[in-house]
Amino acid sequence: MILFWFLSAALVALAIVFIVYPLWRGAPKSNAVARHAANLEILRDQISEMDADLKNGLLTPELYEQGKRELETRVLEEVVPETAPVTAGSNKTLAIVLAVLLPIFSVGTYFLVGEPNAMSPANPHAGMNSMGGAMLTDNGISGLEKRVEANDQDGEALVMLARSYMEVDRFADASKMYEKLTKLVGDEAWVWADYADAKAMAIGQTLRGKPTEYINKALQLDPNHMKALALAGSAAMERGDFAVAIKHWEKLLKQLPPGGEDSMAIQAGLNEARQLLSHMKSGGKTPPMLEQIAPPEQMASAAPGKERITGRVTLDPKLKGKYSPDDTLFVLARAAQGPKMPLAIVRMQVSDLPLDFELDDSMAMAPQMKLSNFDEVVVVGRISKSGTAMPQAGDAEGFSITVKPGTKNVKFKIDHIVE
Repeated sequence: MILFWFLSAALVALAIVFIVYPLWRGAPKSNAVARHAANLEILRDQISEMDADLKNGLLTPELYEQGKRELETRVLEEVVPETAPVTAGSNKTLAIVLAVLLPIFSVGTYFLVGEPNAMSPANPHAGMNSMGGAMLTDNGISGLEKRVEANDQDGEALVMLARSYMEVDRFADASKMYEKLTKLVGDEAWVWADYADAKAMAIGQTLRGKPTEYINKALQLDPNHMKALALAGSAAMERGDFAVAIKHWEKLLKQLPPGGEDSMAIQAGLNEARQLLSHMKSGGKTPPMLEQIAPPEQMASAAPGKERITGRVTLDPKLKGKYSPDDTLFVLARAAQGPKMPLAIVRMQVSDLPLDFELDDSMAMAPQMKLSNFDEVVVVGRISKSGTAMPQAGDAEGFSITVKPGTKNVKFKIDHIVE
């Protein structure tokens, strides 16, 4: 940020030099003065010659007087200035006025049409280019790591490095950078929301525990922060607190432009939360939508689409023997960002592991919430003792890396127990 303002000041100073200096120095001296002086000297010589000719009898008095009058007329013409000169005082006044106004207008215009906080550590996108990838090379990340190592108070470098780590799925490292940022700019809601996101990814894509604590901190600082509201709703859904999820997502939905992908995703999450809450109030235990999930062979056939994801999910050896072969196995895809509602889901049994799976739009639970509507998704494998797809303590989970719809041969394993 300091470098940005330094370079801006240098450019303004350079502009002042180019514009103001010529005015201060004054207009260049005209050659007219020298030309007039030379002409007058010539006229004097001509008059002297006429005097000599008159004395020597070469000119009559009448011709002498006529020639002299002509020369006097030419003398008067030579001494009249062609244009009124610009005084040095007026140039210097203009130079001073421009030197004062130019920086004022430059800074004022920038604050009016520019983005003053674009490079501030308080901006979650500080330092990111439009493509978001310039800093994702090994050299780029290495350079940022050296900057942070040299000065861990460099907020700009911390933000750039944290977001770069997130982009390359180094979630634990990103979480450490956000932890440093909370000590540097701990009164910014976006820092805590991003910290919660990174922490959740680092501990197995769950918002339980510390991530929820960080989300609450973000909402204390800014009750209308959109990412914090989205995460708060997802955290509430994860722990089965559907009323709280509805409250957060309804508040978020009011801030989103209608008809966009984000608003559609939040609306779908709201619909799911309302249905689950209604079912619970009516005394039901298993959410009705999840009861209807069928094994893939019972799903309605659909032509393969470009959105289809294929792969294999396995069970980590350390978890073998902890679950019955008849326990329910869910494999589902959900949006990498936003509500946790499945975009495609199949139900099998633990005995089917390792499982070669396929997920496509025919397995969507809602028309507007399907694979082809999202750019990035995560595939989840979950063993559920209760038979419901909502995670509960004691379930086993595993996650793929973030992938795009249409990805083939996605491989991951179920490797940790939900607490």
